[in-house]
Amino acid sequence: MIYLGSDHAGFGLKQEVKKILEELGESHRDLGNVELDQNDDYPDYAFAVGEAVAGEPGSFGILVCGSAEGVCVAANKVRGVRAVYVEKSEEAAKTREHNDANILCLSGWTQTPVEARPIIATFIGTPFSGEERHVRRLEKISNYETGK
Repeated sequence: MIYLGSDHAGFGLKQEVKKILEELGESHRDLGNVELDQNDDYPDYAFAVGEAVAGEPGSFGILVCGSAEGVCVAANKVRGVRAVYVEKSEEAAKTREHNDANILCLSGWTQTPVEARPIIATFIGTPFSGEERHVRRLEKISNYETGK
């Protein structure tokens, strides 16, 4: 499952992301905002997507706000989330292979659906490498999050 979320600045791109996911045959669920509201706040949707992804191992999230940075910061406050903002497919592949990133953040201000499509396809299609060094690093992050 791929969970989606956006504020008003990312709403238009999120609607296009739904179409991209349908074309790719990927199941998705929109956690909001489900209507354009100029007064909404991106943390609300970042937290909802972050909690859904953290609660369902193997799932992904895609968040969109104006810069992509706000939703990325907010989502990363949820334990177990590894949200990233990338601008190229190559970056999407590396962050999946090395960091087991589980939420992709996109910019509603600067990224077009044409630019987003290969990034999304690469992100959801690239597995975590499982290499010992990457596992070790992720365990350190997890231990820090849990206070171990």
